[in-house]
Amino acid sequence: MTGASRGIGRAIAARLAAEEAVVVVHFGTDEHGAAETVAEVRRAGGTALAVRAELGVDGDVETLFAGVEAGLAGRPLDILVNNAAAAPAGPIGATTRAEFDHLFAVNVRAPYFIVEHALPLLRDGGRIITISSVATRMANPAQTSFAMTKAAVETMSRTLANQLGSRGITVNAVAPGATRTPANGAVFDAPGLVEHIVGATALDRLGGPDDVADVVAFLASDAARWITGQVIDASGGLFLGPRV
Repeated sequence: MTGASRGIGRAIAARLAAEEAVVVVHFGTDEHGAAETVAEVRRAGGTALAVRAELGVDGDVETLFAGVEAGLAGRPLDILVNNAAAAPAGPIGATTRAEFDHLFAVNVRAPYFIVEHALPLLRDGGRIITISSVATRMANPAQTSFAMTKAAVETMSRTLANQLGSRGITVNAVAPGATRTPANGAVFDAPGLVEHIVGATALDRLGGPDDVADVVAFLASDAARWITGQVIDASGGLFLGPRV
């Protein structure tokens, strides 16, 4: 899975390992974080290895899959999780062309070609799960370009689900909402922000990485074999409407 060195990605890696998956922990720059993810998986009795590849640059997917194939050692790929993403770059007028291009290179181009490279390795009946965002169903001017990238991978998931169904491969997206992680904790320190988000969330709390990881694990399981082409909202009901 991509982007597994911290936060939601680390939680997903640990959760899948708990189901006896052998996890390839991809990271871009955070080698220490990836090593911690691998160690966490191994402490729990699972198997993991780390692969480094900076996404959004020339040769990124080829570098990634050189490591993936070496780690698989001839075994098929069962589950692909596209989690790595560049963060929102700001509202229109604040995002430079270079930032915009980087955002789409990491969040859209990389997942697309990662899937393309994965398909010959992915077994029939396998799973493709891409992490999206509730930003696609909300009008947040501060995340315009970011929301555009996530809408793109949701469309990719639906069309690939239709294409790959004959192989029994399910393709879905998971859309987290406000999720506090060790990496982004400072964001939630802004006065009143947590109270505002919780007040707009049906389940009345912030999300955590495990909340998202459990949804991914379900979609990766045989229990979700009849679910494909869907975007699963994992936000606790963020901004569903007025709360009375």
